[in-house]
Amino acid sequence: MIPRYSRPQMAKIWEPENYFRIQLEIEACACEAQEDLGVIPRGVAKALREKGKFDVARIREIEREVHHETIAFLTNLAEHVGPESRFVHQGLTSSDVLDTCLAVQLTQAGDILLADLDALLAALKRRALEHKLTPTIARSHGVHAEPTTFGLKLAGHYAEFARNRERLAAARREVATCQISGAVGTFANIDPRVEEHVAKQLGLAPEPVSTQIIPRDRHAAFFMVLALIAAAIERFATELRHLQRTELREASEFFAEGQKGSSAMPHKKNPVLSENLTGLSRVIRAAVTPALENVVTWHERDISHSSVERFIAPDTTITLDFALSRLTGVVDKMIVNPARMQANLDALGGLPDSQRFLLALTQAGMSREDAYRAVQRNVMAGWGREGRFSDLLKADPEIARYLDAFTIDGLFDLSYHLKHVDTIFARVFGSDCQQA
Repeated sequence: MIPRYSRPQMAKIWEPENYFRIQLEIEACACEAQEDLGVIPRGVAKALREKGKFDVARIREIEREVHHETIAFLTNLAEHVGPESRFVHQGLTSSDVLDTCLAVQLTQAGDILLADLDALLAALKRRALEHKLTPTIARSHGVHAEPTTFGLKLAGHYAEFARNRERLAAARREVATCQISGAVGTFANIDPRVEEHVAKQLGLAPEPVSTQIIPRDRHAAFFMVLALIAAAIERFATELRHLQRTELREASEFFAEGQKGSSAMPHKKNPVLSENLTGLSRVIRAAVTPALENVVTWHERDISHSSVERFIAPDTTITLDFALSRLTGVVDKMIVNPARMQANLDALGGLPDSQRFLLALTQAGMSREDAYRAVQRNVMAGWGREGRFSDLLKADPEIARYLDAFTIDGLFDLSYHLKHVDTIFARVFGSDCQQA
């Protein structure tokens, strides 16, 4: 991933030094278990830990000759370890080390992403509670629907990210799988107890049935969850981009002192962070198809999945880490404009309350079809700016037979739309849902 969208902690997981360091630890743990089983002499694991150095440049140099990365790594280790190196990698195959290494890397990445989600959830919760009762107009198809609150909007995003956190935790557990089962996964040349020891030392679970590689449905599930999180990021970013439009100006990104929005137009305040998040989300979601394609391999093993994962594993986790951090900052500093929300809420002169009148007329005795036609007739006049909705309703003889002017005025009551906000907040946040 390019440095522009990388954060150091996540990027380090995918650097060659960490990649080979994990492999060295896998080999050392396997040697420990084999020593306990009497397969190799005591002291090999100790020698490997004390003298087992590696040099990435040297590994690549050897690899150019042998055309095999794992052999190059083991050869480089042997150059430092000495005679004990002949007992290293006993009964293992390359995929044992590589797949277990990838599992460690993905769990490391998963832990960072879970922490990122926790930070985002905290920011969303704080802003949702802050605007729990800030009224605004809801929209369907981009058109005014009925009143809601800005806090409810944010609570919906919070609930989505909370679901995604549960999904990621489950996907992290599923991908945290160790394989030390030898060629074609039969344990013919290595004891299953070695796998159990390595798994325990690395905080992984043994793969029940490996074919020589860990089944890639586990990895596909992991990348699909990352894609869902990316979709949630883009959904929020798209909402904010719309709300920042000049015609709305209900909410916007923070615009720092000295920031410039356009090289040509000094007045511009553009939602550049949200637009950036939209693009990054698309990159992350693009990993889903190749991850699914990786599930299918020839017989017990091929390496068609390997080149794909060298791209999508670092790119998606690094990009998502950056995107979640950026979104947390956007939410935390987001400018909310209740006055503009109220102005837009009032812009149609009460038309968004049309459903209340439809229901009131049916309850007063009018058929639903007649009630719908009567209300819609006045709504259309209201869209045409022929008068305020309440005045139009009062002047309609058909409606006047069922609703008097006092009743009509009483139906324009914003609190009607907000009466169950506490119930919804309690469902999302539990008992800790009091307005900040």
